[in-house]
Amino acid sequence: MGDNRVVAVTSSTPLRETAGSAVLERSPYPNYKVVVLNDEVNTFQHVVDCLVKYIPGMTPDKAWSLAQEVDSEGRAVVWVGPQEQAELYHMQLGAEGLTMAPLERA
Repeated sequence: MGDNRVVAVTSSTPLRETAGSAVLERSPYPNYKVVVLNDEVNTFQHVVDCLVKYIPGMTPDKAWSLAQEVDSEGRAVVWVGPQEQAELYHMQLGAEGLTMAPLERA
């Protein structure tokens, strides 16, 4: 017997036609950028310490490089990934006093 699964399809669900049948295409969830902005309040060391504390896999060397980018460019993307995690890191860094840009879609 055939496959009897039911898939709810809305007008916003993308479909792709293949060999006479519609195939549901899943769009990947969008990623978001966590961006730290330059300010005259936080020291390089505080920025480095916060990045290492909250951003998974962040090394002190990478954090130092990002802190220098914040200082020279006015901003740095410190993490990119799923929205829920981006919101968490954004909130944690902001709670430590870092100046944060609004989350940006990657």
